[in-house]
Amino acid sequence: MLLTPSAPIAFAGSHIDRADHVRGDPDAIAALMTAQARLMRLDGLDPVLTPDSLLDWGSLADAASGAELVFLGLDDEARGCFVEVPPANPSGGPHAGPASWNAMTVLEPGELAAYGGARALVGWHARHRFCAVCGHATVLAKGGWQRTCTSCATEHFPRVDPVTIMTVEHEGKLLLGRQPRFPARRYSALAGFVEPGETIEEAVARETFEEAGVRVRDVTYVASQPWPFPSSLMIGCHAFTDDGAITIDTTELEDARWFTREEVVEALEAIEAGEVGRAFGAPPKYAVAHVLLRWWVDRG
Repeated sequence: MLLTPSAPIAFAGSHIDRADHVRGDPDAIAALMTAQARLMRLDGLDPVLTPDSLLDWGSLADAASGAELVFLGLDDEARGCFVEVPPANPSGGPHAGPASWNAMTVLEPGELAAYGGARALVGWHARHRFCAVCGHATVLAKGGWQRTCTSCATEHFPRVDPVTIMTVEHEGKLLLGRQPRFPARRYSALAGFVEPGETIEEAVARETFEEAGVRVRDVTYVASQPWPFPSSLMIGCHAFTDDGAITIDTTELEDARWFTREEVVEALEAIEAGEVGRAFGAPPKYAVAHVLLRWWVDRG
């Protein structure tokens, strides 16, 4: 059953048409590489913003000589949108830095989604310049939605890593955890990568038991979020448990505890005001964990 969240999902809703029918047609892509084409400016993997807090777009003339260009799609004026693949070790690394965190707070949703998709793509290209099968160099293909080995011709495609992120309910309370790297007093939904050979439901159950020692049932999908740091799909779920006893894996979590509905509501209201709740600090609005908490509160 698909459940619609009440809050917008950050990094979703790009205003760029992916134009899949163009990707496999080199002539069509070449025809879009005109003076009207747009090039998303990046600083390594970080976004470059205008003084008005918009993505900074230039022309293809701004690209470095010989640079690989990824075709992002078409804008609302049918202009080709491109982004340049950065060096093999782009500045800023694969994880979010200050520029990306700032972009999450100031970019409108369509612009943020366009940046997120571009970042995930070019970050993948920067990390996959050589074939995993034979070790020879790869080259960009299908407008940047594939790399092909120059020796064995193996085709490589941009990967997305699925991650389950889940709230767990017991007797009207919500299980949230805290990692050591979190800002002071912040708690969030538990999360973990889906492993080979398991379903989303199994990943939710395994991760919850591994991190907090809690056995869950009745896993429900709520919402998903692209997370381009470096390239994950956060799969938001909700589950129930019949036993509220917690056993924390301290290699994963610093703390985990149950919070009442009133405490969750107050924490969400506090973060709207730029403050920290009395019981805990809620995850920021651009995180799917925030959407999960708000969904849980709204459903009553």
